[in-house]
Amino acid sequence: MLKKEFLREFIRENNLTNARDLRQALKELSATTLQEILETELDDHLGYFKYDYKNKRTKNSRNGSSPKKIISDFGEIDLVIPRDRLEAQKRIL
Repeated sequence: MLKKEFLREFIRENNLTNARDLRQALKELSATTLQEILETELDDHLGYFKYDYKNKRTKNSRNGSSPKKIISDFGEIDLVIPRDRLEAQKRIL
């Protein structure tokens, strides 16, 4: 359960005054959260964080990204899907 202080801060920061404002803020929060999940998933898959080449223990690496639109309860959300080199090679072959 979210704490009241967090909710009040969220309302204040996003200048929420009506349901339409809330829906837009939740859409943006969903997009940001999903994007971060994708980045974290690739970090986990590769075994190192972006730009942390000292700890890289794999031949695989990041290989750009692809734009993607998804449909959510809040409408269309634009995401940038990160790719890795080995998965991109599998799709080509």
